[in-house]
Amino acid sequence: MKTLRVTLVAAAATALLALAACAPTPVIAPVTKSANDLQGATVELVVGQVLNINTGDLAVDSYTAEVSDPAVAEFTQGREDGSATFNPGFTAKAEGTTEVTMTNEQGGIQPLEFTITVSK
Repeated sequence: MKTLRVTLVAAAATALLALAACAPTPVIAPVTKSANDLQGATVELVVGQVLNINTGDLAVDSYTAEVSDPAVAEFTQGREDGSATFNPGFTAKAEGTTEVTMTNEQGGIQPLEFTITVSK
């Protein structure tokens, strides 16, 4: 009787572990901000989340960025690929805070300076 209980408990534990392994990973929705709204702003993200930047009338590939702590956030250059357009943005890598300066190669445009704060 005791052996049967141990076997049933072991079988139940194995089934729960198998089901847990099949559980989907939650998807973290990106945060979209207009480039015009970023000056002096603080953007809060969670690890793995993406900041998508709408460049408006300016070319998506015209922005570059300097990140004071690249361990916290990573910049991705905007680009056009055939019929698809990809906005520039940042991926939250680790918990912390980093200052960001984005500049536009088209000149005459003030650099965008803002803060990204990443939590778990």
